[in-house]
Order: sequence, then C-alpha cells, then structure tokens
Amino acid sequence: MSKQRVVVGLSGGVDSAVTAHLLKQQGHEVVGIFMKNWEDDDDNEYCSSNVDFVDAAAVADVLGIEIEHVNFAADYKDRVFAEFLREYSAGRTPNPDVLCNAEIKFKAFLDHAMRLGAEKIATGHYARVRQNAHTGRHELLKGLDTTKDQSYFLHRLTQAQLSKTLFPVGELHKTEVRRIADDIGLPNAKKKDSTGICFIGERPFREFLNRYIQHAPGPIKDERGRVLGQHVGLSFYTLGQRQGLGIGGVKAKGAQKGGSEHTPWYVARKDLAANTLWVVQGHDHPWLQSHALTADDASWVAGTPPAAGAMAAKTRYRQADAPCALAPDANGTFALQFGDAQWAVTPGQSAVLYQGEVCLGGGVIRQFG
Repeated sequence: MSKQRVVVGLSGGVDSAVTAHLLKQQGHEVVGIFMKNWEDDDDNEYCSSNVDFVDAAAVADVLGIEIEHVNFAADYKDRVFAEFLREYSAGRTPNPDVLCNAEIKFKAFLDHAMRLGAEKIATGHYARVRQNAHTGRHELLKGLDTTKDQSYFLHRLTQAQLSKTLFPVGELHKTEVRRIADDIGLPNAKKKDSTGICFIGERPFREFLNRYIQHAPGPIKDERGRVLGQHVGLSFYTLGQRQGLGIGGVKAKGAQKGGSEHTPWYVARKDLAANTLWVVQGHDHPWLQSHALTADDASWVAGTPPAAGAMAAKTRYRQADAPCALAPDANGTFALQFGDAQWAVTPGQSAVLYQGEVCLGGGVIRQFG
C-alpha cells in the first residue's frame, strides 16, 4: 500500500493504540483523534471519558503522533441515543453499538477526518476489509481472532465507508496485540477491555434507563397465567433475561422436594398492550425457541440484497453462525428460516448475515416465530 495520511480513532484502549503503531510502522502519516460521544454525566464514577483521554494522549506521546480531542456528543444524542430511547420505549432491545459505528465512528468521525486531509481512517476493530478482485467491491470480513470478531457491529457499513477504512488488528489475535503493546512500552498494554454499552459503560443499566424512560409497573405471569410478581416497567427487561426478575421459583405441579422450584425463570414475552411480562422456567422452554424471524431497516454491504437462499446468520453477538434460508424483499425487509431453533430471538437486536468469513449486512429484528 502507498504511504497515506491516516486518521486513527484513539479510544484509550490497547486495540486502537496498536492500530496506530502498526500504521506508523508501515510508514503512514498517522494522526490520532479521541472521540467524546457522551457528556451528560462526565463527573460520574461510571463515565471513563476523562481517564480514556489521558490514556489516549499518553499513547500518542509514546508513538510520537499528534492527537486531537473531538466532541461528537451532540451528533451522538441526535443520531444514536434518541433512536436507542425510541426502541426501548417501544419494548424492544436495541444495539446502540451498531448504530454508533454507522452514524458516529464511520460517518461523523470519517467526515471530520476527511476535512483534516485524511486519505483513510482506522480503528481498533477486529474485522477486515478486502477488495474483491472480480467485482471491485469492498467486502467486510470477520476478524482472524474468532473470539474477538466485531463484524456483527460493523454490518451497516457501506461501500463508501469501507473504501476509506483500515482495520489493522483484524489480522491479529488479541494475545498478539497485547504482546506488541507490551514490547513497545505502551502505557495501556495491560488495560482491561471495555465492556457494556458504548456510552453507558459499567454503570447499573436499570438505574441509567430510569432517568430517561417512563415506567409503568405491571404483572409478571407464567405460561399458565399465574401472577408471580410485579415488573418495574417492560422497557427494563429483555428476552432471555434471568437476573433481576425479583421472583422466586414456583414449584411445578407434582414436583418433588428439591426439584423444579430451583429451575430459573427467563423473560419470554413482553405484552405492551396488557403491560404484562411473561416468564417461563428452564433455558430450553419452547417459548424461548424460534425457527423464523423477520427484520427491517436492512443494510447490505454490497449496496444490494444478496440473492435468496442458504447462508448463515447471528441473531445476537457472541453466537455461532446458524445456517438459515434468506428471503429478501425489495423494500428493506427480509425473512430468515432456521433449521435449528434459535434461543431468545429479540426484537430490536440485529440479525446479521454471513457467507463464510464475509459479512453481507443485516437488519433489525422485528418479529420471531
């Protein structure tokens, strides 16, 4: 690759730090940008933005590159957080990291980088980009480290975005990234990976959501219609959830002592019209199994939907690809049919399609069956 001006999103984490180092090693002119996407509670113990910027600046210092602090909080609130709240208010469970990548990291950040004269941007995501020699199109590939692959969160990226993007650590395993960071003396070499939703961080989720969403308590019922307790508001629960339900085990009829009263409860359905949370006992309960789903708001990496037929899909991150049959529609919707039942398919989450290591795109789950 010819030497280029590359703007790297430096998050304060080890992956983006090593990304910048690798690009500099390749001879590129590298500039770092720290993105501030959230500022409602900067002084809060859960908001690590200030610590992260100090870490990013220390990395830039070691690598000998410039770093700029850019505030995208207004864009984030308009493009990501507003949609996040709309989905939760409608009883669905959105994935803000998907939207953040499409709207902030590869739109607002990309636009800003281009104004700085960048030819490419780079981030520390575990994914790869390849230009297909036959079609000329850019393809989004899984990261080589299958335990860290982040293509699921990047599936809404377009040809224009991918053509300007580099993912250097997508070619490496995490252990190798940490080793490189250690070898070159990066101050954040041993910093633990961030977890949780991109802007909420490690804070208690229900407490956070409580500040933004109205909640109406209602009954928690089992499949036989028995009232087991009260929920605090349907928005605060997601399908498949087993923690924080506030209900003890209820003995199945005829259960022996020490038997099914200890079988955990799972959220299986949310009935907004009746403001009722339905729960079932046991991970493998039929209400938690789905063989089909429909999705809308589809986004395809190639710009057009793939042909109908056999492929694989993930209905949630950290899930093995599941063989399925795709039936796309011209108006941005598609249906998937699975041979094996999928567990706790959740409206608002993304259904992402793959052919081997190539991520084709996906859409937002609306219904399951």
